[in-house]
Amino acid sequence: MTLTDRRILIVEDEFMLAQGIQWELEDAGAVVIGPKASVASALELLDHETDIDAVVLDVNLRGEEVFPVADALCARSIPFIFASGYADEVITARYPDAINCPKPFTSGSLLRSLEAALH
Repeated sequence: MTLTDRRILIVEDEFMLAQGIQWELEDAGAVVIGPKASVASALELLDHETDIDAVVLDVNLRGEEVFPVADALCARSIPFIFASGYADEVITARYPDAINCPKPFTSGSLLRSLEAALH
């Protein structure tokens, strides 16, 4: 499986990290949506964007947890991964089937995590 032409939303508040993720995804052939740096802006985008294949979520966005976005994605059956420094237990307690790609991650681990979520 590849990410070619897959529409991937990035929800990350650290500009340089978001830009790096964007470049990695674009190099893998994905179409990047965003990045969005807050829960409010991500939820607003989800209200209007109907064509999203998967989402990369940072857990902590300027002190606010991204879980309302994850809940909205679950409701719409849109696969997502967490790209976070949070421990797996924090994430799996709320989202038992979620994939966490722990920070700092490599390009390869991020792409493999996304491909697994899309599978």
